[in-house]
Amino acid sequence: MKRAERTEGGGLCSTPTSNPKASSRRHVHPNQEERFQVISGQLEVELGDKKVRLGPGEAVTVPRGTGHHFWNAGEQDVHFRAEIRPALRFERLLATMFGLAQDGKTNRKGLPNPLRLAVIAQAHFDTVQLPFPPVFVQRVGLSLAAPLGRLVGWRPTYEPENRDYGTAA
Repeated sequence: MKRAERTEGGGLCSTPTSNPKASSRRHVHPNQEERFQVISGQLEVELGDKKVRLGPGEAVTVPRGTGHHFWNAGEQDVHFRAEIRPALRFERLLATMFGLAQDGKTNRKGLPNPLRLAVIAQAHFDTVQLPFPPVFVQRVGLSLAAPLGRLVGWRPTYEPENRDYGTAA
């Protein structure tokens, strides 16, 4: 995914391409809405209890606070536009996660060491959360794990050597 672009009104827009069977993890943006519009291919979005399959030119908006995830629903790559409003620190989070993956600092599921992830998640908690466990449980877990991660030297952001974040999985 190339560096996201700021939009009028404080949003952030990116146009990733995902391989067949690629999927995001289920997550919640507590203070942002996210809009997906397919350019080519097939994208399926699960928002709450509803699944929406999108083809070229079709779009769906996920309201703030709604648990969701998306995946390539076709046999070919899917190219889509993703816009999140307001941007908050979402671009920094994307740069950090893609940079870690690009530099080989994640496992095969694309996740860094759990203590490093706790440092990142705590710093970006206003941007993205898990749909489960409840928020207060997540806060307690992060308040215990993140200081340990910082103690061993991990920071909430990561600068990849190459500014091109690569292609979304």
